[in-house]
This record gives sequence, C-alpha cells and structure tokens, in this order.
Amino acid sequence: MDKWMKLGPFTVFDLETTGMSPIRDRIVEIGAVRIEVDGTLSQFETLVNPSMAIPVRSTQIHGITNEMVANAPRFTEAAYAFLDFIRGSRLVAHNARFDLSFLQESLARSGLPLVKGGAFDSIVLIRKAYPGLPSYSLQALRNSLQLQDDCPGEAHRAGFDARMTMAAFSMAMRRLYELYPEPATEL
Repeated sequence: MDKWMKLGPFTVFDLETTGMSPIRDRIVEIGAVRIEVDGTLSQFETLVNPSMAIPVRSTQIHGITNEMVANAPRFTEAAYAFLDFIRGSRLVAHNARFDLSFLQESLARSGLPLVKGGAFDSIVLIRKAYPGLPSYSLQALRNSLQLQDDCPGEAHRAGFDARMTMAAFSMAMRRLYELYPEPATEL
C-alpha cells in the first residue's frame, strides 16, 4: 500500500457531455474509480439519458450516440447511485473545473444536494510531480507516463478516462511522496 492512500479514500471521476456549457448541455456518461485507504479499487460507470439530442460533434468526440442513451437512466437516477459511490471520499478529476461544474449544475437542476469540498485537479498534481512534460492532456500522459498497458479502453469514454486519470494520479502521488518525504497530513 502506498503512503498517499492514507489521505483518502479518493474517487477519480470523469463525465462525458453533450457540449461544453454546464448550463445548456447535459451529462451523457459518468465514470469513476474509487481507491480506499487500503488500496482496494472499485469502479462506477453508467450512461445517462440527457433528455436532449446529442450533437453530432459531441458524438464524434466520445462516440456516445442517441441510441446508446435511449434506455439509460436519467441524471437524477444515475446521480443517486453516483453520490452513494463517492460518499466519504475526496474527489479528483482531470481538469476538475469542467467536470465539477457539470456535476454541480446537474445536481442543482435536479434538486439534489451539491457535492461539498470540491475536487482536486489531477493536472495540478501531475504537473508538480512531472514538470516540463510537453502536454498534460490525458492522451499525452498516456504516452509520457506509459499508461497504455494499465488503461485498456477507448479515449473520451468516462470509465476509460477515469481509469487513466487514476493511474496518472497514483503515479504522481507516489512521486510527490518521493520528492517530499514529509508531506502535510492534508492535501
């Protein structure tokens, strides 16, 4: 077990959406990986029916079609399961502002409680652990940090991106513990 895990549990999550605006657009997929303080991993993945058509340009990015989400749960139903999954953990996302803004806006729209405590941005931690990389996009990190074997699946799908982010986040946290052997007890 790595020392950084004692700061958890952590849940790395990723969302796929119909577009870039948390107000106008909707979530179409939620993926998450949770790591407990003992290193145990669990995963959460669900498609979400956005109750609107998915624009072609968005489908071209994530590959999620209107047909795929037609019988998927609506956000409120998916959110109850997701909130249960993340309960008691610290959230992490790659470009956390984007994912957290969509999550919070969707929760508010549904009348559900907002997530308290925000989310750590894995980009910030990975930059600190691995300064000077040419890019910190997930696809670039997949190559730079050699995550190919650790993260099978399709890029721009929520479960895959959450697994890849967890792998990069784990590497960064291990490295930060090597660089700073006496870290603070809080992130």
